Amino acid sequence: MQPEDDTPNAGSGEAALDGRAHADLDATIDEARAWLAGQQAKDGSWAFELEADATIPAEYILLNHYLGEPREAIEAKMGNYLRRIQGKHGGWPLFHDGDFDMSATVKAYYALKLIGDDPDAPHMAKARAAVLARGGAARSNVFTRIALALFEQVPWRAAPVIRPEAMLLPSWSPFHIDKVAYWSRTVMIPLFVLAATRPKARNPRGVGIRELFPEDPFKQTDFLHNPTGHVLGNVFLAIDKAARLVQPMIPGWLEKKAITKCMDFVKTRLNGEDGLGGIFPAMANAVMAYDVLGYPRDHPDFVTARGAIEKLVVERDDEAYCQPCLSPVWDTGLALHAMQESGLVKGDEVLDKAADWLVDRQITDVKGDWAKKRPNLRPGGWAFQYWNDHYPDVDDTAVVIMALHRADPVRYKEAIDRGVEWIIGMQSENGGWGAFDAENEAYHLNHIPFADHGALLDPPTSDVSARCLGTLAQLGYGADDAVVARAIQFLKDEQEEDGSWFGRWGTNYIYGTWSVLSALNAVGEDMSQPYIRRAVDWLKSRQMANGGWGEDCATYWEEQKGLAKESTPSQTAWALMGLMAAGELDSAEVESGVTYLLNHPREGGKWQETMFNAVGFPKVFYITYHGYSAYFPLWTLSRYRNLKRSNTKRPAYGI
Repeated sequence: MQPEDDTPNAGSGEAALDGRAHADLDATIDEARAWLAGQQAKDGSWAFELEADATIPAEYILLNHYLGEPREAIEAKMGNYLRRIQGKHGGWPLFHDGDFDMSATVKAYYALKLIGDDPDAPHMAKARAAVLARGGAARSNVFTRIALALFEQVPWRAAPVIRPEAMLLPSWSPFHIDKVAYWSRTVMIPLFVLAATRPKARNPRGVGIRELFPEDPFKQTDFLHNPTGHVLGNVFLAIDKAARLVQPMIPGWLEKKAITKCMDFVKTRLNGEDGLGGIFPAMANAVMAYDVLGYPRDHPDFVTARGAIEKLVVERDDEAYCQPCLSPVWDTGLALHAMQESGLVKGDEVLDKAADWLVDRQITDVKGDWAKKRPNLRPGGWAFQYWNDHYPDVDDTAVVIMALHRADPVRYKEAIDRGVEWIIGMQSENGGWGAFDAENEAYHLNHIPFADHGALLDPPTSDVSARCLGTLAQLGYGADDAVVARAIQFLKDEQEEDGSWFGRWGTNYIYGTWSVLSALNAVGEDMSQPYIRRAVDWLKSRQMANGGWGEDCATYWEEQKGLAKESTPSQTAWALMGLMAAGELDSAEVESGVTYLLNHPREGGKWQETMFNAVGFPKVFYITYHGYSAYFPLWTLSRYRNLKRSNTKRPAYGI
């Protein structure tokens, strides 16, 4: 059941702004802006914590024990963190207040047992009962079963056949490493080495979790399944069985050649202290690959790979967790937008330092993996992390370009022009944009047994495409431009039946709908068109009685599409910006939403928010950006104030 004051209530105008609240608006903006300015690093960037579920800190602990190097002090703090976020159902969810997730629970349980938790302690017994009631640890996903195989808790047949020789396949083959998403690529390639060499974790304390299996996993034969239920899935299962027969016949020289190619890939993209791909799973696999190949602990590559992981650890007084990655470019770009919307202008030190820092992060001399599909395109994008030269993404690039254009279009013209050239070149044939690659749509690969996580590919999505469209619109590209016209048509084709748009990288339809409405307004679309009014009506229908908006991470499951447990400042900000872009500035819904933000508890410039607000991979991996509840409400309240004082009553920017 939803809380009484959070139930969806279209047109709730009872909390409309009065004179006192309008006075609070200026004071709130001033306080929030000052707070956000105070969070800026000396170099001009912003970087807020990026928190995921239990799996990342659990995998950090597992990695330490795999290497035989427990780190007791930090692991004890991670244990406190894991115990605190355990769900009422006994297991661990993928996001705050979410349902039981088998893989997250198995990893969290194993990590706690590794650091010394008594399996008969109440929290462990509760978790174990929850796992067994749902069929046992063998029902974990592929990545979890591979981790268990490394620790000798399941046989290697529990995982699908994955081989380093895949690196030697021609580009026209049904599977090729360039056909999967960047995150899959960087995770899989060092994993190929582990699957071929099958190392055994040091596991110095000899800890196992056989109690999580209702039957002996070494006698079990039904680990693999068809991830989609499609006939192709059955074909790939048959291929997997055949590959198991062929695997022992692979000549050693061929395996060695393939492993060398894997490690060459890793070394080229090692990325210094920012790590392979800039993401924890790839970094951890790289460390284990170096270990199994005999690299000494003081080898520069091993030191670099291991050090990148430590940079992700967040430590507090009595708790710690490991971030999945770092988000400074994203945070800085969005915070810069909020600060500019709040009234800071060119020449302000806060803005100039942030813009200069972003310009220095532009990637202009490395042709990353994206160039396989766009070999003649000059690099010019921005990455998500501090550095990740092989993997810039168009979403960050669009946000940064719009921020730089607002800051000083003349001073930053060279960086803006180079970035726009790259964005245009990354448009896919269907008119949309993926996050990191163009034409990354080998959908047949979603049916392979390895793809049970459903996140192997990086196809174009509405939210990323809207950001690119908004960028082009802000820079003066009109609807008569071919790139723009194709983008608009893509977004029209992607609209849901209820009028909303799917949010691939933010939770969820509120995020996607805000993104698209902002872009359509910027490009000059008639916002009274029926398809746009359907989106507006949908947004209004999702407002809760307290004036805010909220959307649960479970909405990525079709059967829970409309689930909303509570309003959140982030999602309220998105909804309000979407409505304002559609010309709803003076509506009762916008007035109520602004009142919600003004009244919601906050500390300085950070509104209180406990629900997760973003997604890494729908249904598999979720995250919460701790900066979202700071810069998005500030941005939204400032935009509301600016539009109320303007004659146009419509935002002038692409986001």
